[in-house]
Amino acid sequence: MAAEAPRNLRDDLQALRIDRGTTATRKPPPRVPTRWIAIGTAVVLVLVALVVWLSLGGPKIVQVAYASRIEPGGAAPSVAVLSGSGYVVTADKYISIGVRIPGRIEKFFVDESDHVKQGEPLVQLDDRDYRAALESQKARLAVARANLDLHQIQADRQRKLRVQNYASQAELDTAETQLRVDKAQIAQLEAEIAQSQVNLDYTVLRAPADGVVLAKLKEVGEMATPGGFAGSGDLIRMANLSDLRAEVDIAEADLNRVRLGQKAFVTPDAYPDKRYEAKVVKMYPQVNRSKGTLKVEVGILNPDPYLLPDMSVRLSFLAGDTPAEKGGPPLVLAPRGAIRSDSSGSYAWVVTEGKLRRQLVRPGAERGDQVAVEEGLSGGEALVVGEASGLSEGQRVAIARN
Repeated sequence: MAAEAPRNLRDDLQALRIDRGTTATRKPPPRVPTRWIAIGTAVVLVLVALVVWLSLGGPKIVQVAYASRIEPGGAAPSVAVLSGSGYVVTADKYISIGVRIPGRIEKFFVDESDHVKQGEPLVQLDDRDYRAALESQKARLAVARANLDLHQIQADRQRKLRVQNYASQAELDTAETQLRVDKAQIAQLEAEIAQSQVNLDYTVLRAPADGVVLAKLKEVGEMATPGGFAGSGDLIRMANLSDLRAEVDIAEADLNRVRLGQKAFVTPDAYPDKRYEAKVVKMYPQVNRSKGTLKVEVGILNPDPYLLPDMSVRLSFLAGDTPAEKGGPPLVLAPRGAIRSDSSGSYAWVVTEGKLRRQLVRPGAERGDQVAVEEGLSGGEALVVGEASGLSEGQRVAIARN
């Protein structure tokens, strides 16, 4: 028994041994192709270069305008002699379009902000009643013409019988009178048909002039009636935007500075970087006694889609062109938006060979949207206008292409 114990122990240990000869052979990991390693390295290098370039900072895009130089005796820009706030209006004011006949609104052909040409349809009314009335009158006209043909034959027969003394004069008079009645009825029906055709045409509202639709005042399915209180019968409001004007109230004390034909410029409050040339086209004939002002309109010479009716604007009335003083120094003008100031004084950012230079200047009188520069500029410099945050001396910049 003592000899069997070690044998059993050996058997148990033998059963726990791992046969290494039967284990599966492990596969080596797949090798990455050399060309993919090269591509990955190139991409990493490009990204690193991009990060370095961005950290160093690429050229900043800036808007520039140029300083101008006017020699002694040359024409200088007009100076603003009066400014005021007003609104954009149209020459024809607003065009309200209402119905000429009552009817239910069946369809709108246009929507707000649509541009329309003269004669284009705007609104369709339900025309079934008017079309039926027209057809009924046409049928009555056909009956009247048939009666006229019959009565014409009868009158001709009565004339022949009267010549042969087989008919009395009274019978002939009755036949001829019936002919005149038939002709009058036909004329009346033709006039009624013409009116019915007009009413049928009125079921389609058309644009009286070129313009843009400002508002639709009713909805499909509502009843539209002519007239009404305070324009309640209007369906469409439109305006002709080809002739835009700016309207402003001028105080009586300043009327001596404004005249018909005077040059001006208009700057919208919404787009202060835009300026539109204009001229005075209308001065109202009566002063507002309660406000002590006179209404003046200036015609905007080259309007664009940025200008909208009732938009708030700033108007500047200009004096006539004045020559630079003869015998004096040249006049250097810079855009007003290029002149800046801080605690060190007034300065301008000048672009020279793709880099910024901070130039101290001494500004003088304003001339419209420009400023006379008495010191610091000689004319022809490229000056940064508009947003200038983040600019620094020597910074690399690129001029924006308009």
